[in-house]
Order: sequence, then structure tokens, then C-alpha cells
Amino acid sequence: MSRTETMIPLNDPAEERLEHPVDTIERLAALNEWSFERDEDDEICISIKGTWSEYHIAFTWLEDLEALHLACAFDLKVPERRKSEMLKLVAAINEQLWIGHFDIWSKEDVIMFRHALVLSGGMEPSVRQCEALMKAATEACEKHYQGFQFVVWAGKKAEEALNAIMFETVGEA
Repeated sequence: MSRTETMIPLNDPAEERLEHPVDTIERLAALNEWSFERDEDDEICISIKGTWSEYHIAFTWLEDLEALHLACAFDLKVPERRKSEMLKLVAAINEQLWIGHFDIWSKEDVIMFRHALVLSGGMEPSVRQCEALMKAATEACEKHYQGFQFVVWAGKKAEEALNAIMFETVGEA
């Protein structure tokens, strides 16, 4: 028997979901009074104000993968002249992340944090899981936003930007 013959199909039609996974996200957004748009059944876009920027979080249900994909972007375009250094910074940051990762979305040249919740076999997402996804995304963006700014607007090298954002202060002045 070949390897492909022993694999279990990801999408078992016998497993019916009680609720569309994006409905859970919509309920969470409504409970928190976040601004959101849902033009399609499989996608919702939420805006959340952070310390450094407004974060635009899109959740997309990928039926064939049985995954709820999160993409969190903010208003910072990467100019072509800084793209190489920004890719170095993104790679350095991603080495330190335990979950999710940053990308430069080439279609728009924006920084994006991405992660997914795999819900195979008809699993339902919980509100707590969805909150954890959003928390991971916004915390990663908040922590690294200034590093991205240093590279784009201050012309810093990736290593300098990373060192600046990894510097943690203790106490208050």
C-alpha cells in the first residue's frame, strides 16, 4: 500500500458543523463592540485600535483545509528600496515567534501577521481559541511595530531595529 493510500482525507463529509466557524468570530466581535464587516460567509474583517496602529484582522474559513486563517495587517507600506532589509527583519522576528509568523504581502507591500486554527474532523472553534488567536496577532504586531517603522522610516538595518524593540525597560520613571 502506498503512502497516499493510507492517508485519511481531511474533509470527511460525514462530519457536520453545528455553526460556521466565522459565526463564532462575528459573535466575538459583536460582544466586544469591535468594528467589523462580513460580506461573505467565509470571511470577516475586524478593526481594532492598538497603541501604535489600527489593526485590520481578517478571518477566513478555508473549507478544503478545515482551517480558520487569521491575517492581521496595519497601515505600513514597505517601499521597494527597503524591502530587502525588511525581509531580513521579518526573518529574524519569525525565528523568535512560537506561533504565527510575519509576511510581507507582495500584492500590497504591507506587513502581515498570519496564523491558522486547524479544525479538522468537524471541530468547532471556541470563543477562547479565537480570542487567543487575536491576542497573539495583536501582541506580536504591537511588540514589533516600531521595529518595522525603524526599517521603513528611519532607514535602520534589521539587526538595529530588532535590538531596539527587544530592549525591555523595567519600572517607571
